[in-house]
Amino acid sequence: MTTNQQRRVEDGQIVTLHYTLTNSEGEVLDSSEDSEPLLYLHGGGNIVPGLENALTGHVAGDHLQVTVKPADGYGDRVGPGPRPVPRNEFPDDVDLEPGMQFLTEGAGGEAVPVWITDVGADTVQVDFNHPLAGETLHFDVTVVETRPATEEEMEHGHPHGPEGHHHH
Repeated sequence: MTTNQQRRVEDGQIVTLHYTLTNSEGEVLDSSEDSEPLLYLHGGGNIVPGLENALTGHVAGDHLQVTVKPADGYGDRVGPGPRPVPRNEFPDDVDLEPGMQFLTEGAGGEAVPVWITDVGADTVQVDFNHPLAGETLHFDVTVVETRPATEEEMEHGHPHGPEGHHHH
């Protein structure tokens, strides 16, 4: 039996990590510093592919800096950019803010994510591009822990907390 310290990051592992994400200008975009670490299912598509690939094979205690190009992050920016949508097409009981994500229905009936870029009195600007599309991402990451995913976590495709997960 390997100890947690020796367990390598690989598909089917729940990985706990602390991270700081910056853009090419050094601006901090997101961080787990001063909060709970991030848990994800390795191989489950829970994090951007470039970071997931870089973490493969590492063990608890490893610290690495990873640069992720747009193609391995949130993709390149595509399409015409933000477009206006009437405010009344959004729920009345939600305080809309730039950066919020909503799902809309695509031409084939599939769910398509859109992100709010601006909120006006009568219209809301939405973009089909993730807010970080086109950005080179810089991650400073420390692997805190790895453990095998439970059967339920594998089935659901994401980690569950210590009390389990009951949203299904």
